Formats: sequence, C-alpha cells, structure tokens
Amino acid sequence: MRDLTEAQVAAGHAVGIVCDSTTGGDYEERLFEAMKGSLALGIHRTPMQRHVGPGDLASAWRTYRIIQELRPDVLHGHGAKGGAYARLFGSLLRVSRFRVARLYSPHGGSLHYDETTATGKLFFGLERVMARFTDCLLFVSDYERKTYRRKVGEPPIPNTLVYNGLRAAEFEAVATAANAADFLYIGMMRDLKGPDIFIDALALAGNELGRPLSAVMVGDGDDLPRYHAQVERLGLESHVRFLPPMPARDAFALAETIVVPSRAEAMPYIVLEALAAGMPMIATAVGGIPEIFGENSPALIRPDPSQLAAKMGTALSDFDGYRKLMPQADELKARFGADVMAADIEKAYFAALHK
Repeated sequence: MRDLTEAQVAAGHAVGIVCDSTTGGDYEERLFEAMKGSLALGIHRTPMQRHVGPGDLASAWRTYRIIQELRPDVLHGHGAKGGAYARLFGSLLRVSRFRVARLYSPHGGSLHYDETTATGKLFFGLERVMARFTDCLLFVSDYERKTYRRKVGEPPIPNTLVYNGLRAAEFEAVATAANAADFLYIGMMRDLKGPDIFIDALALAGNELGRPLSAVMVGDGDDLPRYHAQVERLGLESHVRFLPPMPARDAFALAETIVVPSRAEAMPYIVLEALAAGMPMIATAVGGIPEIFGENSPALIRPDPSQLAAKMGTALSDFDGYRKLMPQADELKARFGADVMAADIEKAYFAALHK
C-alpha cells in the first residue's frame, strides 16, 4: 500500500488512506507517520474488526462519514471488509449523484473458506451479489483470480491481474551481517504463516546435520508465546532469537537464508522483497508464490517440517549453488516493479471512471 500510494502521489494524484486503527504496532505507526505529510486526502484510522461482528454497523457508519467528506473519484478496497466498504459506500455516493469508481482487490481472507461449507456458501454468495456494485476487480496473483473463479464464479465485470510491486531501491542487494544466523523467519506470528513448521524443521535439520542450527524469528502476534514454548520444548532456546517487527531489509541482514513456511498466501510482499534484495530463500508452494519463483523451482516445498528440514540441509550444504537457483533481479524488476504496478492500476482506475 505504501509503495502504491507513493507512486500515485508522484504521478500527481491526491491520495488518502482509510484503514483499521486496532491492528499494527510501533513499526506500522512510524510508517503511517512518515507517509502522512505526502497524502493530500490524509490518513484516517478507525476501528474495523477483521471478522463480521456486532461492531460492524458502528464501524461502517464511521467509515462512510469519512469517505463522504473526502468525496473521492476512486474508492479502491483491499480485502473482504475493505472491499465491502468501498463498493457499498461508493454506491451510496452515486445515489447522491457523485461519480466514483469502485474497485476491489481480494486478498485471501474470505477466499480461504471452503466453498462446500455453510460459511463459504454465505461469503461467496455475498461476493456474487457485490459484483453488481463493483466496477473492476484487481487481482494480485493468478492464484487468487483462479480461486475467485472457482469459488465465486466468472466475474461479470472487468477484472485484471496486477502484481504487487517494489520500489527501485528495494532491488539493491543487502549485505549479510558477520554474525548472521543460518535462517530467518519474518512475518506474523500465527499458524497460517507457519512459524511452528519453521521451528520443527530447525530441530529436524539440526538432528540430521549433527549440529544445532541458528535462527532469527522477527514478528509479533497473539500466538508468539506458543512459539516461545515450542522452542523451549525442543531445546532450541539458545539457538533461536525472537525480535520485534522491523524493516524487512534490516531483518534480511540477520541471516543467510530466508524461509517462508506459510500454509496459505496470496502474493506475499516478503518473498518479493527478499528476492529483490538478493537473498536466497526457501518458500512453500502456496497461493501466488510459485508465480514469483516459477512452478518447478527447486526452492519450493510443501508446508511440511520434514520437507523444509531437507531443503535447509540442501541450502547449507551448497550455499553458493543454492543462491544461483533464485530468480534473476532483471526479470523480477520487469514483472514486479512499483512503476509497473502503479501504471497498471492507474489504467484500471481511468477505465472504471469512464465506464
């Protein structure tokens, strides 16, 4: 979101952000503070719980009043809740004879539901209804586009694939610290992202190699105490270091190889950022990750501790050889540059405005 807004501001657009105020921490607060001065429409934070609940009516009313006052030309909602707000409130503004383009980017969330369950049928039925209030769907991965088609149906409205993009500075290599650990996990501390898989694999690979592996785990979340307990239970407390959220490139310098052990993903920025920084990676073949590496990349595994442990051993046994298996920077920049992303999204905005 930061990269996209920066590119849109540079192109001369007046940009604002309306988002949840209950999530994030000090690091996210610093990012918001750094962006504030450049956004003509400001940053507006209000409580928006992720799941459907009794607070939604009050949250929706607060959000609508903010958007009503801003009177934007374009409302671009991200994720299920943001997508619902953008499309509903954009439609209400149209009733007031104010022209606004309504765009929606699905990001996992409701798309993770099983379409055969009552909950899945409810959410996907709502998505089909919401298509009537949508001018364009913007997918961040072909995986999500295919998932939408399979679970919701063929979109009856314009839709396009626009990959997440990185700024030019993010394609500069990161120098690894002299005392770097073997492996790095960076992300939310929740089972969906696989920290437990990472910890189990560290123990398995260490036993196989006959030496304990060192690791750094960067992130925060409600499940963090459970991962501390898992590390202690496996006797790894002197080899695994937990650190709070920090800029990704600062974290990259702390280890030789990055691991993304997620059970589910859309198009994770952390994979793009690490590869752009020249870091070797091991990642699970879930969501849009294979679209970054290539379907047959030897860097991809299933979200399984045994497979991850085996790949850790491979990376450690021939580090230089393993690094050469990563996608090339020029190819990544051509597909995942912020300038490419912003230009494609701008094109979708203007097309939606002139429907």
